[in-house]
Amino acid sequence: MMYDSKITSMHLDVLKEIGNIGAAHAATALSTLLNKKIDMKVPKVEMVSFDDMMDLAGGPESVVAGIYLRIEGDVTGSMFFVLPVEQANRFIRRLVQDETFDFQTGEVSEIGLSAMQELGNILSGSYLSALSDFTRLKIYPTVPALSVDMVGAIISFGLVELSHISDYVIVIDTAINEEDVPNEESVKGHFFLLPDPESFEAIFKALGVN
Repeated sequence: MMYDSKITSMHLDVLKEIGNIGAAHAATALSTLLNKKIDMKVPKVEMVSFDDMMDLAGGPESVVAGIYLRIEGDVTGSMFFVLPVEQANRFIRRLVQDETFDFQTGEVSEIGLSAMQELGNILSGSYLSALSDFTRLKIYPTVPALSVDMVGAIISFGLVELSHISDYVIVIDTAINEEDVPNEESVKGHFFLLPDPESFEAIFKALGVN
């Protein structure tokens, strides 16, 4: 069954509200980590096609820092947090106070890589916790894996199972604004939520889609 055809703007508004609840929790955790005020918002949640998902991340050949994890429990699937590599570099440099850190040149430290994975832990954990609380489903993230590569290479293997049931994916825009950092240097990434085929029904039933 194709569930994307049954998703209404109301359901997307609910997903956006869940995202903002998760973002608030993530902002608190990041504020502690960075020792400065962090503001996070989810400006938009939408269902898009696989091709549009690639375009949102800059195109399939755009190089990004991608955090990938599996979702387990009552709902299973894949989740990606994709961030333009330039923004990832800026964020990690500020976080670990190392201006030489650069994913693209290989000037990476273990502490910087750990910081990026911790960012993925905080963001994905906060969102999935909010989704679990709202739907009353047991949802657990696995330990996230970090990859720096072209968008197409990072997320293509997550599409295989989902393509059997749908041509669409849930996209959760995420904006992270740090205190004393110009808006143009804020972190703007995308969560791509790809439930496994059998999990679409569980999620959308919990959101009121019959």
